[in-house]
Amino acid sequence: MVVLNRIYTRTGDKGDTALGNNARVPKYSARVGAYGTVDELNAVVGVARLEAEAETDTALMRIQNDLFDLGADLCRPDMAADEASDYPPLRMVQAQTDRLESEIDAMNANLEPLRSFVLPGGTKLAAHLHVCRTVARRAERLAVELAAAEEVNPAAIRYLNRLSDWFFVAARMANDKGRDDVLWVPGANR
Repeated sequence: MVVLNRIYTRTGDKGDTALGNNARVPKYSARVGAYGTVDELNAVVGVARLEAEAETDTALMRIQNDLFDLGADLCRPDMAADEASDYPPLRMVQAQTDRLESEIDAMNANLEPLRSFVLPGGTKLAAHLHVCRTVARRAERLAVELAAAEEVNPAAIRYLNRLSDWFFVAARMANDKGRDDVLWVPGANR
């Protein structure tokens, strides 16, 4: 159980922060950028939940919990130490991505076929889900960039990749199963 009695610690006042293994790094490090963007994504998912009906809200709440797992995973760089640890860190697992894929397939089965690219918009919920999608893509890019320099759990990157797909399909569902999607019309304003 997490207990926070004090919110500020002053330990980051000089521009560094502690990772999950207590190593201190600059706040601008790639790892902090990746898990910080996951935190931002969690916040925009919270905003999307304000517009969601019960079933979608429940799915978004599960995703918010997954995003906390993902942040915990990304803030702990020493994967080799996991097996030797008395307290192994929380890591993303394939089952989380599998669940997203199953939900995507179920939603997609009810959608109108795509005949053009979809512009972000339509209902309020769809617009919020498109913002979630783009922040998820940015988090994925940052995690992939981090993985080019440091060890990153591959399940974390797979999850982020699938999550942006989930948001896209959920946005289409929020647009009356795709019937109210706002479609791109190439060259429409020439």
